[in-house]
Amino acid sequence: MFNIERDGSEHRVLSYKDKNCVGCGICTEVCPTDSLRLGPTVPIARGLIEMDLVSVKEDSCAFCGLCSVACPFNALDLTIDDVSVKELDIYPQWDKGSEISDDCIYCGRCYEVCPQDSIIFKRELPDRSELVRGEIDIDDEKCIYCSFCADLCPAGAITVKNVPTASNDVVNNTIEVDVSKCIFCGVCKRICPEKAIREICATCMYNEEIEVPEVTGEVFIVDDTCVSCSWCAEICPKDAITIAKPFEGTLELNEIEADEKICKGDSCHACQDVCPCNAVEIVDGKAVTNLDFCNLCGACVTACPQNIREVSRTAMKLDNIKSKSWSEILDSLLVGK
Repeated sequence: MFNIERDGSEHRVLSYKDKNCVGCGICTEVCPTDSLRLGPTVPIARGLIEMDLVSVKEDSCAFCGLCSVACPFNALDLTIDDVSVKELDIYPQWDKGSEISDDCIYCGRCYEVCPQDSIIFKRELPDRSELVRGEIDIDDEKCIYCSFCADLCPAGAITVKNVPTASNDVVNNTIEVDVSKCIFCGVCKRICPEKAIREICATCMYNEEIEVPEVTGEVFIVDDTCVSCSWCAEICPKDAITIAKPFEGTLELNEIEADEKICKGDSCHACQDVCPCNAVEIVDGKAVTNLDFCNLCGACVTACPQNIREVSRTAMKLDNIKSKSWSEILDSLLVGK
């Protein structure tokens, strides 16, 4: 992380958050003064080197903010008199982001699959005792502590302990039922060889009186760290998540066997190591990118030692570009522009 400042008629601060950076190199491509440098992304991603993915030459930085607005991942931010340029109408703005609708059922699948841990998830389930009713009792005089019931209990509600005492002839046997876990299924009663268990399920009897269970919770996507990979949207069973990606386009593998420029697959997997979206997998010895999850950032292109990966961005959701010079620089990120 770095922070560089310049004072004058305005107080400008350019800050960098390494935890948000994906090593795509977009900032280095658009910097008009060539003040930004991209570090060795693969060794950094593999944990072999501890350093920032991006560094800056303070003496040559113009504090223009172009890198800040071009970064789709909020890794760079220029503030003018403590106000981010991303909040100023005169600067370009990304029209991307995420949304979770009211159709969400708080299943948590999005939370589990997010490669950047950008989803905050909290779920509250109803008290199980309000949904399952019954009675269970074990006759200690009949019980022989065989553990059949404990081993077969599908809810793990029964505990049997055989604890030796000081005398080799006496064993302290205990058996306990955790009623908060018991589902009153009757398996224990049916397996007991001594008929020592009495169990009654009352759930069906009181079915009309038991309220329909309600699951509540909270889930939202932290836009500051979200990389717009769409894993959450793809896995959501209720189609409750919408992700707007920063770019449109394709990613291709341009191998040239004559020059031995071919994908090394398992022996390399540099692209897989740096991909912030978990969009790359090795299939039949080749690195294959799933475009459903790719955000076209280009981190894999930068990392590829064979220089055979090519990103072709046809459009980007960066609007409000009022400067002709900035428009020309930003258009360089797109193919054919």
